[in-house]
Amino acid sequence: MSEEEYLMHMAITDRLREARAAAAGRATLGSRAALGGDLSSATGKDTSMNATKGLVVPAGGGKYLDMTTPGRFAALKLLGHETNESIMLFEETVPAGTKSLFHLHRDSDEVAWVLAGEITFQIGDEVTVGGPGTCAFFPRNVRHAWKNTGSETGRVLFLYTPAAAGGYVEELLNCPGPINDDERNKLRERYRWEVVGPNPL
Repeated sequence: MSEEEYLMHMAITDRLREARAAAAGRATLGSRAALGGDLSSATGKDTSMNATKGLVVPAGGGKYLDMTTPGRFAALKLLGHETNESIMLFEETVPAGTKSLFHLHRDSDEVAWVLAGEITFQIGDEVTVGGPGTCAFFPRNVRHAWKNTGSETGRVLFLYTPAAAGGYVEELLNCPGPINDDERNKLRERYRWEVVGPNPL
């Protein structure tokens, strides 16, 4: 199966799943909502949502994602299907020296809010260093990167709006272990991430 056929197959599968769920009158989980590291059971509360109700994800709640680098992980707090694809939000723990790709998103704006540590951001050609409380906005179609340039582990809250680009992070929950570069590139293409070069920071 070619890459194009694979992507088309996945899109059709998602649409069929959504249609079946809608017909059954229940919220759809979609292909991106694998149960993998579900931490919400600690409270015993359902954190699903529909168009008329909100949700609260308690401290320690969400879905745990091991980022495969020692000490780097994410707590996925709000998934796209839980917010009617309005936003996707996660908190990432990033050891000193951790850096992102130099990339852009075609379908989502991104916000990063530094909770702990020192993070350097590049948005287009502008470089800014910030500590706790610093907030960065990455518009869609603008290349950007970040790096933990401090000496301590940092924590950053990331938000995508609409949730489309966050599907890439959510999809990683479905992976039973590390994925190879080809699989990772296919996921990025599916969620319209574009890598534009090595991280310049």
